[in-house]
Amino acid sequence: MTAERPSLRFEQAPADPVDKWADDDKPREECGVFGVFGSEDASVLTALGLHGLQHRGQEGCGIVSYDGRFHHERHLGLVGEHFSGENMPQRLPGTSAIGHTRYATQGGTILRNVQPLFADLALGGFAVAHNGNLTNARDLRERLVEAGAIFQSTSDTECILQLIAKSRKAKVVERFVEALHQIEGAYALVALTNNMMIGARDPIGIRPLVLGDRDGSPILASETCALDMIGARFVRTIEPGEVITITRHMGEINIESHFPFPRRPARSCLFEFVYFARPDSVVDGRSVYDVRKRMGRRLAQETGVEADVVVPVPDSGVPSAMGYALESGIPYELGIIRSHYAGRTFIQPKQEIRQLGVRLKHAANREVLKGKRVVLVDDSIVRGTTSRKIVQMVREAGAAEVHFRSASPPIKFPDFYGIDMPSVDQLMAAQMTLEEMRKSLGVDTLGFLSVEGLYAAMGAEQRNAAAPQFTDHCFTGEYPTTLTDHGADRADKDFQLSLLAENAAE
Repeated sequence: MTAERPSLRFEQAPADPVDKWADDDKPREECGVFGVFGSEDASVLTALGLHGLQHRGQEGCGIVSYDGRFHHERHLGLVGEHFSGENMPQRLPGTSAIGHTRYATQGGTILRNVQPLFADLALGGFAVAHNGNLTNARDLRERLVEAGAIFQSTSDTECILQLIAKSRKAKVVERFVEALHQIEGAYALVALTNNMMIGARDPIGIRPLVLGDRDGSPILASETCALDMIGARFVRTIEPGEVITITRHMGEINIESHFPFPRRPARSCLFEFVYFARPDSVVDGRSVYDVRKRMGRRLAQETGVEADVVVPVPDSGVPSAMGYALESGIPYELGIIRSHYAGRTFIQPKQEIRQLGVRLKHAANREVLKGKRVVLVDDSIVRGTTSRKIVQMVREAGAAEVHFRSASPPIKFPDFYGIDMPSVDQLMAAQMTLEEMRKSLGVDTLGFLSVEGLYAAMGAEQRNAAAPQFTDHCFTGEYPTTLTDHGADRADKDFQLSLLAENAAE
């Protein structure tokens, strides 16, 4: 007997030809997931929740709702461009809904890869939204295709659907758990079936997921800021390796937790605190805003310099710059003003015009910068292209000195867990010494927060080298899981660097 194949319904759309790194070298946001169960306003609340998670992905968005049958819409672009208006309940009716806001880390920017993905299975419909990245998706895909599976997208998330379809377990939850045991990497999942909503977090807890409640309706979301957006109450964090099922029986909503993996403390991804999570969110019990301010304080302790003014690179550098100013006693000023109305794909054919693109997002406040010794504080440095342009802009505004400070350690290793981080040959800190970076950026001094300082800001006395408390591979090269698709299952830094350089050259 052949296991049924999922019937996947996807629209076609052309790939986006724009170079994602052409106008901004920040680490690209991951994705955001959101779900509501048992509310008459499910699709509207999901759309609002996705607004709160828009910072986690701006390339595509989708919502699946259920009212006895499944309804789904997926679009390229921002949430507000597609999910608004009084007709939302008519377009996406039902008392349960899940949604996703996407930045492509696996698969291209095409409509068929936008989530939630949906399949018609013998046991009923199944929709799933995924934040993270599977490090064995390529291996799984090859094995599934050999077994007869037909893939409709290039997203790694479809592997989960295919595994569920292939399973012979009697219940959907059992199939879901069986699929989880076959995937590797990072994931926060929200799924919707005919009679339940499911949430799951990877066994290490790399990606965040929280449970909320709004007037008796359970909510699942990537971040607490999405709960705040809809006036929901934070209930608790989903634990690493936990599978939570939400059902309705005899008019009562039931929430059950399952732990198919050994329980362990969360190893939150440090980049959630450095850059990705919104500052008003709480991730694994830590206020992102407070952590970033502590990062700035520690940065001042480790890399202090005589200066006249501390200036953040907005917006992500703001809390750390505030902490730096508080610790150093140097006045904090808004020396760079950010425009929130600039598009993300301003690409022009002439190089000299392209170089002006940074000014669409950032403008120098000349009265603050002129004649001053400036400490520029940003969250991180990736390729260095944007940092270089900002430094040039500050100098052109009349700054006497420019001292650049990164509130994270040097990024020397790529990410495989849901962050679109460039290959090792594009990472500035992996290719240059500190002095070479200083000269390349055109600054008087350059300083980074140490790994130990970042751990201290997180509330850890020191990093446990034998068992790190957080996921810190971008800084240390020590990956917390096997990297099946990348041919690496050990945390040997020299091996990783040589391997990643080979991959980048292919």
